[in-house]
Amino acid sequence: METNPNHMVPPTPAVDPPPQSLPSSQSHPQPIFSFPRRPTLRVTTEFDSDSAIFFHKISCKLLDTLAKFKFQFHNNSKGEISEPQLSFVSKHLSLHYDLEDQNALVKSSFDVGPRLHVKAAHDVKAQQGEVTMLANLADPGYALELSTPVPSVGLPKATLRFPVGEVSLQEKETEEEEAKNLLSVSGILKGQFFDGVGTAQYKDEELKLRYCYKDDEMSFIPTLSVPSNALSFAFKRRLTPSDKLRTFAEDFVKRVKKIEDRQQLEAQGPQTVRGKYELATGHDSVFSYWYNCDSNYWSAVYKRTYGKDFKFKTGYDSEVRLGWASLWVGDEGGKAKAAPMKMKVQFMLQVPQDDIKSSVLMFRVKKRWDI
Repeated sequence: METNPNHMVPPTPAVDPPPQSLPSSQSHPQPIFSFPRRPTLRVTTEFDSDSAIFFHKISCKLLDTLAKFKFQFHNNSKGEISEPQLSFVSKHLSLHYDLEDQNALVKSSFDVGPRLHVKAAHDVKAQQGEVTMLANLADPGYALELSTPVPSVGLPKATLRFPVGEVSLQEKETEEEEAKNLLSVSGILKGQFFDGVGTAQYKDEELKLRYCYKDDEMSFIPTLSVPSNALSFAFKRRLTPSDKLRTFAEDFVKRVKKIEDRQQLEAQGPQTVRGKYELATGHDSVFSYWYNCDSNYWSAVYKRTYGKDFKFKTGYDSEVRLGWASLWVGDEGGKAKAAPMKMKVQFMLQVPQDDIKSSVLMFRVKKRWDI
């Protein structure tokens, strides 16, 4: 097929090149000098109405959270400051300086190889300290710890740890006229025994044998001390909140409270017997009763929780003849940062049985600010 010589190919339209983006340095000029961001300050204030003393703590993390600086002090209602202390804490070194005593406590810890860990503490003013070395042995669960005061006054304390317990040897001075140093042995063994956990602890020439059986509904913990032959036990029973079971628990408590005849206790032997009974009236309320068969003292506590931030307790203690009630806002054992508005409050009312007019209402407040 012949081509037409008069045919012309249409020209290709010109395409404008895309605009070049300016470098980020031209669009957003960088400052010549950049300053690090100020670390967040954490200010915590706590007040106890019983002592009428404020406790303040100011802390911040430094060097990208590698270290922590803390300043704390107390002050009373007159504004007088006491016990000021500066602290610098890091992973391997901590320094605590008391401004009143002009004394410093230095602590350090570091690893020497993969199996040896060293800890040291030194009181500058007292010129005393302690050095501890912990060596992890080849088998898992086995370790040897040596600790000695500085300056050293005898053999170091040696502790051998293994999966079912530990044994310690320590030099001990006698109180005889001729001072002699003897080796004191202490230790603890723990293992499974009859669907529970048995524990034997030996210290200061006293052996304590303890057994703990626990399941979803009951706990039973007897303890025997040798050579005093003192026997104690704790019993816990968790029940459903039905009326029949509550009635059973109330009858049980009344019967135990009537056991006040000392002759019945003497007939059981010279052992000291203690019992504890707890009734769970629901997922968020618990009633507990404790009775000491040796002294006839008893105490009762009712606890009710509303979530994790509110708790109410009330009880009575016959030993001090005191009734009390308390209310917590915020987790009782938690920190202020996890509480509502980062504040924990506790109110407590104490009512003496012999003098109701001298009842006391106390409160404690702990508040944290992040600045």
